Formats: sequence, structure tokens, C-alpha cells
Amino acid sequence: MSKINYFVLITGFTLLFAACKPEVKQQTLQTDNTESLLENRYQQLLNYPIDSLGFPRSMSLNPDSIHKAPSKDWTSGFFPGSLWQLYKLTGNEAYKEKAAQWTALMENQKYNDKTHDMGFKIYCSFGEGLKVEDNQFYKDVIVQSAKTLSTRFNKKVGSLRSWDFNSDIWEFPVIIDNMLNLELLFEATKISGDSTYHKIAETHASTTLKNHFRPDNSIYHVVVYDTITGVAKMKVTHQGFNDESTWARGQGWGIYGYTMAYRYTKNPAFLKQAEATAKFYMEHKNLPEDGIPYWDFNDPAIPNAPRDASAAAVVTSAMYELYGFTKNTVYLDFANKVLANLNSSNYILNDKVNGPFILNHSTGNWPKNDEIDEPISYADYYFLEALLRKKAL
Repeated sequence: MSKINYFVLITGFTLLFAACKPEVKQQTLQTDNTESLLENRYQQLLNYPIDSLGFPRSMSLNPDSIHKAPSKDWTSGFFPGSLWQLYKLTGNEAYKEKAAQWTALMENQKYNDKTHDMGFKIYCSFGEGLKVEDNQFYKDVIVQSAKTLSTRFNKKVGSLRSWDFNSDIWEFPVIIDNMLNLELLFEATKISGDSTYHKIAETHASTTLKNHFRPDNSIYHVVVYDTITGVAKMKVTHQGFNDESTWARGQGWGIYGYTMAYRYTKNPAFLKQAEATAKFYMEHKNLPEDGIPYWDFNDPAIPNAPRDASAAAVVTSAMYELYGFTKNTVYLDFANKVLANLNSSNYILNDKVNGPFILNHSTGNWPKNDEIDEPISYADYYFLEALLRKKAL
């Protein structure tokens, strides 16, 4: 296996570590043998056997049990994407070969019009592959997937519909997570020359900008629209603590989504919102010193609430790009600090865990008591992307 590029850890940080325990204990950041831990974790991803119905989504520990998902699951694209990113980090052709095999299993989703998560599924897999090699097949899948996603756009509302369930209550729901699926549309226009996809993405981002943000720049998870008038008629949560709380990963989706939207549009309103949302996140009184948030900023159980390493990874990756656009070192310093804390033995899984994951201590869906304090695939994906973005600087 090729020598892994290793990033010098920022030492001296003390981190508050929740891990769903009765008390939050103080721990000194462990920097010893972290490179060896990473090498072991990377190898675990490489060794995981190909299974068209078994995309690794998350993992329970004690005893170890991998939660698998089919390609239709919204998380399926992250594992192939992580393999592509590992190839870029290590230069090891074995990762590239395995990434291509897993990515091919995602093609059947290009006509799936029952989901808004085409970006997560297709761009995180085929899109990552396209960054590695100029592959016409990958381009064709991306464009077809964008065409399929576009069928969920409602001109009156000015947004892509998110979920189809709960339709008796939610007439036209849009979630902040959907911002991340816009990258597929932006890229489809670059590939095809058809501006339709770009226009839909920019319109969706503009509509979300108007309705998802509170005056303090925190974010509503779900906004429900009236399809006759196009007016937002309900603002609620599905994965946060309550309707008015700030769900940490949702805040991360907002920072990442508007930074990415600015990349493609250069709309200053998008960059302004990304910065305002980042400021709220970084300066919140309930953000732990190490920068890895509790799953919801308003959980009354804090400091005994579970952390969410996936939210930290999403935000860290976004902060590197935000720094690139603004040259504001506040974002760079924050990203470096959080990446160093994630890139430690407090968050990297130990050698004894036999499963294709890198980071521990993510929170999936707290209201449903699902995937609490576990390794989750999208945490790994954005962690690796953050490593690559740091390397690119």
C-alpha cells in the first residue's frame, strides 16, 4: 500500500468528548500512532467486499455490525466517493480500481425520480470518478441523473421537492440538505452545455435563501410550500431536537451548500449567507472547544448529548473552500483545528474495529434513535474531502 500523505496534527488541544456517555470527560488529544490508525482504516475500506445490495452506511460497535444499504439509499454514493478520494490521497491504484467497481453499481439510480438525493448518490460517486479520469460514460450518467432530478422542480415554488412521504401533511417539503444535490445540476450544465440545470439549481438556492434562514442565521430543517401560491406555509424539523432548534448537520449543509453555490454562480448573496451561517456556527456558545458539535445546538442534555463528527467533517470541508474565496484566515484556522481533532485517536476508529469506516462518533437521526454515536459513511467522505482540500492549499 502506498505511503499515505499525513497531515501534521495541531497539538495541545483539549477536547470535550461526549460519545453518548453520562458525563462528558476531558481528554487530551492523542496524536500518537494516528498515521498507523489511518492506514489501517483506509485498508479496511479497500478490503470490504463488493456487494450490490450492501453499500456500507453505518456501523454498530460492541458487537461490530455493519448496516448495509442498496444503491437507492441516499447514502450509497459516499462509499464509492471515499474510495476515489483515497486514490487521490494515496496514489494507490487499488483504490481507483475498487472505486470504479463500486461506482458502476450506482448507474441504476440515474432514472430514479423518487428521490431528491441524486447529487449525494451520483455526484459523490460518478462525479468523484470524473475528477480522476475524463470518462464519457461518467459524464452521460451525471447528465441523465440531472435530467431525472429536474423532474422534481416546481416552477411556482422555485424549488426541487425533497421528500414524497408524509404528503398528507407536507404538501411540498424542501430540506436544507437538498442544497448539496445542486452540485450535480451545476456540473451537468458544464458537461452538456444545457443551461436548464444551472438555472434550476440557482433558483432553488435563491428560494432556500429566502425561507430557510432565521434572523440569527441559524437554519430551519424543513420548509413546506403551498404549490398553488408558492408561499412557505410551514417551517419544522425532521431530524433536529425541535422546530426552532439548530440541528448541527443541517447548519453544516447550509455552510457547505452556499459556499458551493457561490463557486458556480458567483452570486455575492450566496457567499454572504455562507459566511453568516459559518459565523453562527463557530461562535455558538454550545460549540465545544474542539469544534466537533453536539448533534443539535439546543439539546437540553448538553454537555451530555451525543456529538456529530459527520457535521464537523461537512463544516470543515466547507470552511476550506470558504477560505479559498474570502482569504479570511478565521475559516482556515477553524478548519485546521477541527480537522486536527478529527484526525486523532479520539475520533479515528481503533485497529480492533473490523469495518469499512474511518471516523467514530457521528449522529444520524436522533429523534428516531437511529445511528447514534456510530461510524457513518458520509462522515468519512467529507473528512477525506477536507484532507484533500487542505492538501490543495
